[in-house]
Formats: sequence, C-alpha cells, structure tokens
Amino acid sequence: QVQLVESGGGLVQPGESLTLSCTASGNIPSIYAMAWYKHRSGNLRDMVAVITSGGTTTYADSAKGRFTISRNNAGDTMTLQMSALRFEDSGVYVCNALSNRGASVSSWGQGAQVTVSS
Repeated sequence: QVQLVESGGGLVQPGESLTLSCTASGNIPSIYAMAWYKHRSGNLRDMVAVITSGGTTTYADSAKGRFTISRNNAGDTMTLQMSALRFEDSGVYVCNALSNRGASVSSWGQGAQVTVSS
C-alpha cells in the first residue's frame, strides 16, 4: 500500500499560479502512474492530470495549456503546476497512485485546498 500526502494549496487571485505537491511513501515500486483529481461532490472526483512512470501525461480539457504535471526520478513526488487560475479551479485537489492495470494502490489523502478569489 502507498500513502500519499498533498501540500501546496492556498488562496490566489484569478490569473495567478500555484503549485501542488504529492509525496508518496510505502510500496513505491507498485506505482505505475500518479494522478491529480478534484473533488466534485460526495465521493465523486474529476481527473485533472495523470503522469505515468514513463513520463506520459494526460490532462483534462480544463487543465490543458494551463497545468503541468511532473514527477521526480525517484517516483515518490509528483507536482502540479497550475497557472492562469480561474474561479472554477477552486476546490480540494487530491492525488492517487495507480498500478499498471489502472487500479488504485493508495488511500485518499486529505487533499490540498485551492481557492481562487478576487
């Protein structure tokens, strides 16, 4: 099992930038991909960005061109650089670790609160 801790949330104005970090511990070799999600309601989450161990990235349409996901060589830290933030980007962002079959190998953390407000 993998444990994840998110950090880096905060309050910013529209158009500003913010970087979120996700640090993994535990069974790191079991991680094939890491992903950021944004809470919608209840237990529903929308995928924001995914990065595989090979560096392949996938973004939600709303994140394309504004957000950049990256992962360190050790595979235990993932970041999400968020730029040109909009009001609708506000929310709680959580990260998850996935196996090569797409199954979650981690529990959900508390997340990082992003608030975009003027």
